[in-house]
Amino acid sequence: MSAKKVIILGAAGRDFHTFNVLFRDNPDYEVVAFTATQIPFIANRIYPRELSGKLYKNGIKIHDVKELPSLIKRLHADVCIQAYSDVSYENVMHNASIANANGADFWIVAPQDTMLKSRKPVIAVCAVRTGCGKSQTSRYIAKLLRKMGKRVVVVRHPMPYGDLKEQAVQRFATLDDLDKYKTTIEEREDYEPHVRNGFIVYAGVDYERILKSAEGESDVIIFDGGNNDAPFYKPDLLITVADPLRAGDELTYYPGETVARLADVLLINKVNSATKVEINQVIENLRSLNKRAKVIRAESEILSDNHGIVRGKRALIIEDGPSITHGGMKIGAGTIAAKMYGVSAIVPAKRYAVGTIKMVFEKYPRLYNELPAMGYSRREIRDLETTINRAKCDVVISATPTDLTRILNVSKPILQVFYELRPLGKEFDDIIKEFSSSH
Repeated sequence: MSAKKVIILGAAGRDFHTFNVLFRDNPDYEVVAFTATQIPFIANRIYPRELSGKLYKNGIKIHDVKELPSLIKRLHADVCIQAYSDVSYENVMHNASIANANGADFWIVAPQDTMLKSRKPVIAVCAVRTGCGKSQTSRYIAKLLRKMGKRVVVVRHPMPYGDLKEQAVQRFATLDDLDKYKTTIEEREDYEPHVRNGFIVYAGVDYERILKSAEGESDVIIFDGGNNDAPFYKPDLLITVADPLRAGDELTYYPGETVARLADVLLINKVNSATKVEINQVIENLRSLNKRAKVIRAESEILSDNHGIVRGKRALIIEDGPSITHGGMKIGAGTIAAKMYGVSAIVPAKRYAVGTIKMVFEKYPRLYNELPAMGYSRREIRDLETTINRAKCDVVISATPTDLTRILNVSKPILQVFYELRPLGKEFDDIIKEFSSSH
């Protein structure tokens, strides 16, 4: 029998991992293309032969997902595989319909089939949507385990948006490593807070190689998930974070419902910002999916060093990019901080957007006041800097987890706000302590 021809639909993350685990060196299948979506500037690349295995001497082309109908026909694809996350069920079925209408089957791979088994205990932190608070949860757990004398290494869900061969295995131990690997703003948002807290972070493309490296310098591995994706490593404890400010999304976004059903702990974050109705709704929805998991409530506490500088001032708000773009959050921590700290007005960011940042506002027309910290390319970083400096404001409130002053030259004072997890009660700490003692 001839090999089945496969197209993997992705966004430079789950797609590569699925290929590496299931299809690399597998003669029963031929992956004829990847497609790219959701993240700008990641199409029109090659998944390199150095990572593709012996069956792909020329590597594998990555196409824009808009080409999918013609790709299926031109490459005679038998199967299309959904392999990116934080997608509405409606969009998943649009992909399925495109595949089926053009003669290809449509597959969704069970996450367990791509989970690598570690020699070390693994805690995975996932979520039902992007922007729920996975990273702050991972930071809280890492610091708690360190107090117990454990060596903790954080493995972050992939964001390989540059040279894939050079990004196969990335190790971040100092802030200089962020510069060494030419990381985007989006990568810095997730790696930098862990590094500042003194933890080693691994990320990249080949998560089997990453796992072997991480095992060599850890007692416990924390898999810090991306979007609402499932973990790449088989977890001994799976914590799924939910956001009551988007109650209902846990039932309608892929694969958030899957990770909610798999969870050992369901952590309801941001209860200090949500209403009782919203909190009860998300708990009821999650309980309908998973009755065995423990339910924990937590606050997402906003902190800053010098918030007096913004009182009575006109402020431009910068937010974590993915959370307010494809994550669909109505407001972020920056807007909440602005109200807490008494700004006189929030300057509408959309009025001052230029270039690629203006294109982001056009793609997400519901955005107006808040500026997403987009920086997937040098051009986007440059346009972000120009947009900030054009804004007619007195101060900037930055709620992106990375220190923008390291990479941008901004002409206005910046208040950096941080958000940290504060679980209610002692049960969450007790769960981690019990895990530590039993593993």
